[in-house]
Amino acid sequence: MVASALAAAPATAAENDARRARGEGALAKITGAEGRTVVETIRRTSPELGDWIVDFAYGDVFSRPGVSLCTRELATVAALTALGNAQPQLKVHVEGALNVGCKPDEIVEIIMQMAVYAGFPSALNGIAAARDVFEKKGVQTSAMKAATDASQPAAAPGR
Repeated sequence: MVASALAAAPATAAENDARRARGEGALAKITGAEGRTVVETIRRTSPELGDWIVDFAYGDVFSRPGVSLCTRELATVAALTALGNAQPQLKVHVEGALNVGCKPDEIVEIIMQMAVYAGFPSALNGIAAARDVFEKKGVQTSAMKAATDASQPAAAPGR
């Protein structure tokens, strides 16, 4: 009885501050200044929703130990690809995956796998979103590099 009453006790101001600080730190690491701008834009219309994103999504979930940020971002890319209707969020998290050290080829593989579970249209839209981010950031996958190399004229012998 006492344990259940304690579990339902509201968080202290210090706990809320620590949660917010964890969330702000994770948000900055994953999304950089762009994420902060998105949250501030949301807060102008719905302060609570902006706080929930920072406190819950980034402060409670993304900040949990046991799984790397790269793995969390790849899972997020998979989920957003599977949803098929979250292109802006998918682009943010493809960029976030790159920011935390995921390789472009890993991101493409995760999106391709979603063709099996979410269908080809979702995977095609996911690849288009990833390509947009890769182009914006000047990043290439192995396939993109190979296509670029194949389109280059061969060097003259002896040069």
